[in-house]
Amino acid sequence: MLNKPKILVTGANGLLGRYAIQSLRHEYEVYATVYRMPIDPVKDVTYVVMDFSLEWSTDKLPRDLDFIIHLAQSSRFREFPDQSLNIFYVNIDSTARLLDFAWRTKVKKFVYASSGGIYGSSEIAFDENSPIEAHDQLGFYLGSKLCGEILVKNYSKLMDVATLRFFFMYGAGQRRTMLIPRLIDSVRNASPISLQGEDGIRINPIHVSDAFIAVRALLKQSGSYTINIAGPSILSLKQIAEMIGDELKIKPIFNYSKGEPTHLIGDIAVMKELLHEPKILFRNSIKDLV
Repeated sequence: MLNKPKILVTGANGLLGRYAIQSLRHEYEVYATVYRMPIDPVKDVTYVVMDFSLEWSTDKLPRDLDFIIHLAQSSRFREFPDQSLNIFYVNIDSTARLLDFAWRTKVKKFVYASSGGIYGSSEIAFDENSPIEAHDQLGFYLGSKLCGEILVKNYSKLMDVATLRFFFMYGAGQRRTMLIPRLIDSVRNASPISLQGEDGIRINPIHVSDAFIAVRALLKQSGSYTINIAGPSILSLKQIAEMIGDELKIKPIFNYSKGEPTHLIGDIAVMKELLHEPKILFRNSIKDLV
């Protein structure tokens, strides 16, 4: 029996990380970094406990990896400036050190999880060639993701690297601080949802299962890429809240403010051509979320 290729997934307690290791273990020998052991670890996965915000060493990692999927990101991203160093070490320092480790140990492909938020906002969908401005309006967290992208890009002549820009990923078990869980909690608790304009921001969120299929397909591709990972439907914040309300049988409460909303929509033409055409509609997945 042939040995399975070896893969490291960082941030394996996160929404996509846990989904990934549960699926990849059937095809790969999976190693997973976590800052604390999960209560219910995934079978056949080798966990490596390390906190990227503190001292850690690549000596704890296997030296014969084929792939690295770097999903880890700071959970303190809303706490600038108090947790600015946590954000820096988890989002930037760990990326630089893992890239160096990957190059030195001859990893075949390095996959980096970025954010569609680095584009800013626009009335039209952003494609991968849309200009990105590095300015203070981007914010510390998104600035750190952009820095990570620049680091990754520099290794593209040394090994295959891929940057995936995720747009509002969601799924069952997601942290309550993320957008969709926060909207669910607001509707359930009759807390007002703030909307700019009549309908609020428009987005195209992607279900974690669709996101993972794209990541898995990327592992089979040779070459280096930057690809948007977003969902099939463009929805306003109001539409999303109303769909949640329909499922909960609770009418959402909205607070309207003047002005035009800023939209964040990812063009997924490249994703559909190279990786996967997302199938899961938000309306059809609400039941699992609530």
